[in-house]
Amino acid sequence: MNIRRSIIPAAVAGAAVLGLATTLTACSADATDGRTDGKLDVVASFYPMQFLAERIGGGHVHVSSLTKAGAEPHDLDISARQTADLSKAGLVVYLKGLQPAVDAAIGQAEPKHVADAASFTTLEDHGTEVDGDHEHGTDEHEHSGEDAGSDPHIWLDPVRYAQVAEGVGKALQKADPDNAAAYKKNTAALVKQLGTLNDDFKTGLKSRTSDTFITTHAAFGYLAERYGLRQEAISGVDPESEPSPARMKALHSVAEKEKVGTVFFETLVSDKTAKTLAGDLHLRTDVLDPIEGITGQSKGDDYFEVMHANLKALQTALGAK
Repeated sequence: MNIRRSIIPAAVAGAAVLGLATTLTACSADATDGRTDGKLDVVASFYPMQFLAERIGGGHVHVSSLTKAGAEPHDLDISARQTADLSKAGLVVYLKGLQPAVDAAIGQAEPKHVADAASFTTLEDHGTEVDGDHEHGTDEHEHSGEDAGSDPHIWLDPVRYAQVAEGVGKALQKADPDNAAAYKKNTAALVKQLGTLNDDFKTGLKSRTSDTFITTHAAFGYLAERYGLRQEAISGVDPESEPSPARMKALHSVAEKEKVGTVFFETLVSDKTAKTLAGDLHLRTDVLDPIEGITGQSKGDDYFEVMHANLKALQTALGAK
């Protein structure tokens, strides 16, 4: 009898432990369903993707970024913890081809829902020179110069960025159908605001006296094409690439021929080469921000504020009234 009595409580205890283990397993599954406190966990690769997720997701999402504020995104390294976060995310928003470490981590983590910005619009190959072909009024553009490669800077063209916003909105609706109506509404509002930004640039740059601007790296090719400008960059789409002596000589000629008055530099990349060129040519310097991240040096707190600051800088440099 004593033996039997000891077996029965043990069996009950075993069942209780098994039940607790099942409960913990269920809780663990819930903890990795892509939500925290009822909000969809969205992981963005860097600021332009983070901005879209926050604006479209609103109060229904919790957004984190793989790229810390103030860090240059092109050379990002991904930690094991960040890779684990990708695997648990409700949605990952990134731009394929910009950050190789992010591409590799997503392939390893295999998140359930992924929004690749590059798939929502078209990318082109740009070099250090991009001519918007304003004189002929066509959609044909000239791409030449050094360091040509696939240009990821689509967010600097409000029209392409609006296309990406629509794609991210649909991805959020798919990942979180319960809040699809809110995501659809927020997407429409953002696309409308980007349309207004596009109009602001067209109007603001219409009465300019020059078309050519010089900048640190070739981040503004899509913007140049959109508004009929000519970008002359010191280095190519990779901000870390070093310009050749031939390129620097060519920029001297361009500045003199086109009567360029300003050399632009950026907030996240060294301004040494830009200021050296400006000093050699006795030109002024100013910031043209590629908005790869918002820092204390940024001329605004979000994408729209910095884009309007960029517009003002271009107006001044190009003699727009």
